[in-house]
Amino acid sequence: MDELIARVSAAIGVDAGVARTAIGHVLAFLRKELPDGPVAEFMNQMAGAHQAADEASAGGESAGGLLGGLLSGGLMGLATKLNALGLDMGQIQKLGHEVFGYAEGVLGKEKVREIANSVPGLSQFL
Repeated sequence: MDELIARVSAAIGVDAGVARTAIGHVLAFLRKELPDGPVAEFMNQMAGAHQAADEASAGGESAGGLLGGLLSGGLMGLATKLNALGLDMGQIQKLGHEVFGYAEGVLGKEKVREIANSVPGLSQFL
């Protein structure tokens, strides 16, 4: 997890705490949308992944307020949570590229493609 946090922090220009929370939101989203298969495998192989997702999920409701609660589903809900961290769309896209690039190193290209193809709109972040 530390390597991914460092990669994301450098790529999107935020401190490690914001990077960890942003990654946690992405992982929580993926775990919710695709609880089994490659997502579970990825999270089980990355120390701290489940904890980061749990912390982001727990903090996400209060951080996003009413709007975050209303838009908590799908990619729009994820984008709302990431915007609440101060990330713009360019940073969100870079975040996605870094997370999926890292996942590709852990799982391989085919399993990452399977994840991306399972959620409409997610493939734009590969």
